Amino acid sequence: MDLIQTVIWALVALGILVSFHEFGHFLVARLCGVKVLRFSVGFGRRLFSRYDRHGTEFAISAIPLGGYVKMLDEREGPVAAHELNQAFNRKSVWARIAIAAAGPAANFLLAIVLFWIVFMGGTAGPVPVVDSVKPGSIAEAAGLESGQEIIAVDGEATPTWQALNWRLANRLGDSGSIEFSVRYPDSNLEYHMAADIDRWLAGQEVPDPLGEIGLGLWTPPISMTLHKVVEGSAASAAGLRAGDKIVATDGRIFSGWEEWSQYVRARAGEPLQVEVERQGQRLTLPVTPAQVTLDSGERVGQIGVQPVTERWPEDRVRVFHYGVAGALSQGVQETWDKTLFTLNSLKKLIFGQLSTKNLSGPITIAKVAGTSAERGWQSFLSLLALLSISLGVLNLLPIPVLDGGHLLYYGIEAVKGSPVSERVQVIGLQVGMALVLCIMGLALYNDILRL
Repeated sequence: MDLIQTVIWALVALGILVSFHEFGHFLVARLCGVKVLRFSVGFGRRLFSRYDRHGTEFAISAIPLGGYVKMLDEREGPVAAHELNQAFNRKSVWARIAIAAAGPAANFLLAIVLFWIVFMGGTAGPVPVVDSVKPGSIAEAAGLESGQEIIAVDGEATPTWQALNWRLANRLGDSGSIEFSVRYPDSNLEYHMAADIDRWLAGQEVPDPLGEIGLGLWTPPISMTLHKVVEGSAASAAGLRAGDKIVATDGRIFSGWEEWSQYVRARAGEPLQVEVERQGQRLTLPVTPAQVTLDSGERVGQIGVQPVTERWPEDRVRVFHYGVAGALSQGVQETWDKTLFTLNSLKKLIFGQLSTKNLSGPITIAKVAGTSAERGWQSFLSLLALLSISLGVLNLLPIPVLDGGHLLYYGIEAVKGSPVSERVQVIGLQVGMALVLCIMGLALYNDILRL
């Protein structure tokens, strides 16, 4: 996907998330009788605006990195006597709490709706059946064997690869033990086993839970026949075509695609003699793999080809269909699970159980948004739901300048019966702003390093 499409999808995602968040504040403010002066998506110079019959300006601004709702407030300027009853600062502390909490609440509601739509369309995923176990790995220590289906991790069901990955990701940075429940084909007997972990993958910049645990899951055999040759790649320049069958390379015959792929990856910049079969004829083509740098920093060779893959057998894919009510219930559960996962990950970041290199900023979000859009509407909506949950959780953190900071002040006011002093609020605002800028700077720094 090119840069322009990536930026467009990122702006679409950000625009939807910000609009819903701010609409939550806007709607509850209106319900509480507060006059809203401006509803803006973006900051800075206004590119477009219009007014409604209540005098509220709806605007789209030049810097698309957030948004805001500006309400009538005596602390920000003089208020006419006849409008004092519509000023935010004149409302009860409970009304102000409701208005501040409405933004994050809107994000959680949006996540539920998005997951609801995804589940109504039905979902599917490959069954996590063990194909290989890496010697000396956690999987081997637990006693996992080829042919077993992993049906649960730590008592939580893992019906698909995605579910297994999420359960393992939830243990990143933990110490203790990971418990697996497995069964063999054509058997209802369950076996339970465990392996010890100690600050598992705590320092990993881009953790790969499934790979690091030492599991190779079963996939259909990959053919040595090429399905696609990327335009402008080393393979394309060498004359390789879709439909070519790789017979040998440098005179060596390989057992399968994975072995051949590893051979190419290890030879960036080295000329290779690739022998292929094309329409019954044997051809030998010189190909020099280009050197590419992965997100992990590893440099590998790549020629730009994709193989033909066999279809998945029906018994190795789980398909889930939900009715309207069932999809809604699943959407609520998914939102709850991902919220707990986000909170758990934040806790681990704070206490050093996860590397701060896992923080991502707008560049990474843009790339992921573009990739998910390429994969289809369900993938894009699922990403939007996850981002919406993250936005809701982050805004509830008790940091001044965020909704959670305002809720903290209002909570103190509700308990002590009087507002937090202006001096404390100003100091909190300065500290909160500095903290948020540091976090944003670190996330952007991580993004740039990944480039």
